[in-house]
Amino acid sequence: MENQEKKRILSMYQCTGTFTLGNYLGALRNHIKLQDEGYQCVYALADLHALTVRQVPAELRRYTKEAYAWLLAMGLDTEKTVFFIQSQVPQHSQLAWLLNCYTQFGELSRMTQFKDKSAKHADNINAGLFTYPCLMAADILLYQADFVPVGADQKQHVEIARDIAERFNGIYGDTFTVPEPLIPKHGARVMSLQNPLSKMSKSDENQNGNISVLDDPDTILRKFKRAKTDSGSEVRFAEGKEGVNNLMNIYAAVTGKTMEEIEREFEGKGYGDFKPAVAEAVISELRPIQERYHELLADKEFLEKTYREQAPRAAALAQRTLSKVMRKVGLVS
Repeated sequence: MENQEKKRILSMYQCTGTFTLGNYLGALRNHIKLQDEGYQCVYALADLHALTVRQVPAELRRYTKEAYAWLLAMGLDTEKTVFFIQSQVPQHSQLAWLLNCYTQFGELSRMTQFKDKSAKHADNINAGLFTYPCLMAADILLYQADFVPVGADQKQHVEIARDIAERFNGIYGDTFTVPEPLIPKHGARVMSLQNPLSKMSKSDENQNGNISVLDDPDTILRKFKRAKTDSGSEVRFAEGKEGVNNLMNIYAAVTGKTMEEIEREFEGKGYGDFKPAVAEAVISELRPIQERYHELLADKEFLEKTYREQAPRAAALAQRTLSKVMRKVGLVS
């Protein structure tokens, strides 16, 4: 991890609720591959971010451990990748306060996520929700990240981190690496099975639209059979056929086949053949990860030992940046 010739990647993951198939195909699977592609990877579970919404404490702890186990089950290698729990590295909160002082009120008020969450949680529009992007910027800038893998809808958070970094560098000289968003080209947006115009989300009111990575085979098959498609029955990728396009995108992401290959495979067949085939491909993809996940979750001693050992590794990297920032703004070391 100390070889600075490698580009560094930082990614933080939500730890409330179970990951969806969209999370897995759109981000997680691709992120795990990056550890073997010559990057320094620093990954974490963003439990501090979760507190902008009222959480049930026992559930938050459980979800955090489950998310940690899932990423390990996917193949995240802690010998290659630093993988920690955000709240166990206090430098995140320390730098977030400093960055608050170098972020403009108008910048924060324009953030889409603040507007969206304020509308959803009108009874709890707290200061943490408003300054959320400063903590996110601290997450990124602490590790001098070159790249931040994000979906297109999260690009705004990287942009404000860039703005903060450039502002600070302009005042105090070279301090932060200015990060670039790394947007995956394939599998970036998996849509709801019930509303293919909306992104698949664990908060979807209609749970038939959402595939959890922990769903059993029968549940996965049932949800795909109920997936909304379009008029007609031809398996063909085309404009205006969002339902079947979504299923084809999922099938392509899991099998590695092109749209043309999928169209040839199901030529002369209808959705009645295609939907179960997509379901079976997803089941086969998730089965070995689910099995490993349950093994890890049952081994509480190993799981706890792993995340406790990872926090000091992250803190050592984070402290280098924090010490530099504190010195530059005039704080006594």
